[in-house]
Amino acid sequence: MDRSTNLDIEELKMTREQYILATQQNSLPRIENPQLYPVGIYGWRKRCLYFFVLLLLVTMIVNLAMTIWILKVMNFTVDGMGNLRVTKKGIRLEGISEFLLPLYVKEIHSRKDSPLVLQSDRNVTVNARNHMGQLTGQLTVGADAVEAQCKRFEVRASESEKLLFSADEDEIIIGADRLKVTGTEGAVFGHSVETPHIRAEPSQDLKLESPTRSLIMEAPRGVQVSAAAGDLKATCRKELHLQSTEGEIFLNADTIRLGNLPMGSFSSSPSSSSTPRQTIYELCVCPNGKLYLSPAGAGSTCQSSSNICLWS
Repeated sequence: MDRSTNLDIEELKMTREQYILATQQNSLPRIENPQLYPVGIYGWRKRCLYFFVLLLLVTMIVNLAMTIWILKVMNFTVDGMGNLRVTKKGIRLEGISEFLLPLYVKEIHSRKDSPLVLQSDRNVTVNARNHMGQLTGQLTVGADAVEAQCKRFEVRASESEKLLFSADEDEIIIGADRLKVTGTEGAVFGHSVETPHIRAEPSQDLKLESPTRSLIMEAPRGVQVSAAAGDLKATCRKELHLQSTEGEIFLNADTIRLGNLPMGSFSSSPSSSSTPRQTIYELCVCPNGKLYLSPAGAGSTCQSSSNICLWS
């Protein structure tokens, strides 16, 4: 009894499970013809993708070719490009170079075997400024003139650093051993000239001339004019004045001659034909300072020949 009952219960359970399974299978939709969807790019999309990849490849090849051509034309190297070379001492330019914008450098040097040339269609201007940016010096090389604007302009020797020329607002200094003026009209000074020595070149005459005005030489301790191996000649058109306000005029020579002096007439006998030829004369002075010669006699004959003073 018990065994048969257990078998019935197990059969009922199996029947119930089969029923549940059969019911669940009937509730699901049945797919009779399932469709398969392909994975990937096909058709016109695939052709467009290949076209863009090909275009990108051509562009890369062209860019690479242009880059190589530019490197070759501009002469790019490890040290620089073209005429420009980057060295340990700075930048080196070879050949002609043009700068369209301002160039700021500390020093500019040329090669040892070539000069440095700065060229411009109008002019070349070199400016110097202080830390505030204010202009302190300027050198302009133009087609008509060379102008320098600064507080002091100096020219020195390259080896000894000797001052050859200096100019500022107060004075101009020429420090050369010899100043040579080769102009036909010589040197022209608008105002006074101060010098310790005036000397002409060897075998040349020294001439001090004032064509339209007077020539004045002044010195607080005296003016000395000497000719060591020749004559000293002073000529004038009107009058020659020798004046000493406090001292004397001293003429020291073996022979002193005063030419072209007027001679007074004096005769000791009534008949002038028997008078011997006069060779000795007396120097006489008029009250106004005029000198004249009078025939010498046993005594002074100036008073006898004083009629010459009436003519002056």
